[in-house]
Amino acid sequence: MKQTLNTLTLSLQRKLKWLYQNYSIPRFMVFILDNLAVFFVFLFAYLLRFNFVLKDFIPEVALVQAMMALGVYALFSLLFQSYAGLIRHTTIVDMLNVLFSTTSSFVFLVIISLVSRWESWNRYMVIPLSILLIHFFSITLLLYLVRFSIKIIYHILTNSFMKNKRVLVFGAGEMGVIVKRVIQSDVKSTYQVAGFIDDNKKLQGKWLNAIKVYSPKALTSSFIRKNRINVLIFAVNALSPDRKSSIMKLSLELGLEVLEAPAVETWLNGQFHVSQIEKVKLEDLLGRDPIHLNLDQIGSMLTGKVILVTGAAGSIGSEIVRQLARFYIRNLVLVDQSETPIFHLENELRYKFSHCPVELILTDVTNVSSMERIFENYHPEIVFHAAAYKHVPVMEENPHEAMRVNVGGTLIITRLSMRYKVEKFVMISTDKAVNPTNVMGASKRICEMIVQYRNQLRGNSTQFIITRFGNVLGSNGSVIEIFRKQIENGGPVTVTHPDVTRYFMTIPEACQLVLEAGLMGKGGEIFVFDMGKPMKIADLAVQMIRLSGLVPGKDIKIEYTGLRPGEKLYEELLAACETTKPTYHPKIRIAQVEKMDHQEILIRIEELICRLYSVSKQEVVDFFREFVMEYKSTNKKYIKQPLKVDSIEIKN
Repeated sequence: MKQTLNTLTLSLQRKLKWLYQNYSIPRFMVFILDNLAVFFVFLFAYLLRFNFVLKDFIPEVALVQAMMALGVYALFSLLFQSYAGLIRHTTIVDMLNVLFSTTSSFVFLVIISLVSRWESWNRYMVIPLSILLIHFFSITLLLYLVRFSIKIIYHILTNSFMKNKRVLVFGAGEMGVIVKRVIQSDVKSTYQVAGFIDDNKKLQGKWLNAIKVYSPKALTSSFIRKNRINVLIFAVNALSPDRKSSIMKLSLELGLEVLEAPAVETWLNGQFHVSQIEKVKLEDLLGRDPIHLNLDQIGSMLTGKVILVTGAAGSIGSEIVRQLARFYIRNLVLVDQSETPIFHLENELRYKFSHCPVELILTDVTNVSSMERIFENYHPEIVFHAAAYKHVPVMEENPHEAMRVNVGGTLIITRLSMRYKVEKFVMISTDKAVNPTNVMGASKRICEMIVQYRNQLRGNSTQFIITRFGNVLGSNGSVIEIFRKQIENGGPVTVTHPDVTRYFMTIPEACQLVLEAGLMGKGGEIFVFDMGKPMKIADLAVQMIRLSGLVPGKDIKIEYTGLRPGEKLYEELLAACETTKPTYHPKIRIAQVEKMDHQEILIRIEELICRLYSVSKQEVVDFFREFVMEYKSTNKKYIKQPLKVDSIEIKN
């Protein structure tokens, strides 16, 4: 019997929900029904006033006065639009419109009745004050009850079994209230707001729109389990990155799906919809404060300049281009060898930065003739050198390409920068150049040596600057992208080692610091960026799985594959012999590196590149080991081999 009753109730709920989803009463019908209620309630007021004794009043007079009341109420209903709101979403404003309409009608009818009595007008115009009072309170109460009843029924239906995700809204301010209202008013939403979380102690323990406000301390496993919470939605703007990161991590550990409401300026046509609530960004887990740039000084450095960016279509290069395009640059010359990425970059620049003059050139930075022609034709005043091969495992297998592109490309671009009197040359380096254990890192360290040597040459007028930072979130081929694809495919997520850690920075953050470092550099500096605290890659994998709404180890497994050739457990931003000194920017420091004469290495590099593909991989690696003394390869393929530098037979 009970099961049958539950089935019938469920069926009725579904039918009513379908009815609510697909139909709504037209506004003109609400107007007609409201005024029919006015007419019949007026007659009811007459009957009530005379104790339902018909002979004590004249029915004809009652009907005429009911029609008069109907006309007055209809007029003020049109004036205040009391019928215009969607009843299922009745708000305080809608209720006030009803009250204004009924009150104004009552006052108007009282005035008409009093004036008619004093002036001895037609008896039909004189309505007893008691009837007007009974009618006013009765019709106001009835219109309220009807609206509230429909709203409550709708609320019950939309917050019943269909609402299978119970939500905590972090932020009990204006944004939080908006999120709660939108969730409750969206019939297709599967969310049900179960409470607010707020740091404001004055709000904690109180009720906001019939929903309790809790302290963040309530975020415990017992509270989540007891209240069957599934989701936490950030709905607050004034929250520090560090605070947001800590709440995110705690929520993820409690197994909650973490979402956030978009900023007001991103609302579609000024409207906010449930569909705009999105997953929090992985960058928020870093808890990094926003970077404040010296825009006026950067602008003065860049305005009216011709700027060359190599590797312009890569992750870092393209973001540098976006940052540069904000300023009034005379010409932006972009060089990259990848056809498809540079095609997409061109389309983006035309759409977002149409004011910025851009020249896109498809070529290789190691093509001497092509690069010479670019410098000769455009005479760049500032160069950002981001062109390089960066993937550690790939370069371990292809040391010739690391030598040709990373080292050879830097050799060519720095030489041309000196020849054509470039004002500033900014090279993008990496933390893997510090105490390198792989070919890629060793090649970038040699690039740093080349840049430093060029800067100290007699007669040089170019300020050669190096920027050194770690991994960037979301760059092409980064661990983030790999994890994301593995999660989308159902796992497993592969991590090399449970203890491996890396520094992380967002792409815009890194590129903004590159611009700032370029501004402050006077030549010869290696600028090191504040990367924050290193993060365990295993922890990153767990958090990414949780951010996807899945359970690590249950929905997605994590597998450890072992360190790859050339990989470190821990990355470093400084070598053992290096120290730093501060700059005016809190996130940028200058590495104090021992000055060396690298003239010999330049000669040897050029000679090796001339016959690069006639030597073996081992011989190229041995070259790196000879000139980068701190290079200790972890690749067994290269460790076992003795040094054979003499076999390259380079003549000095």
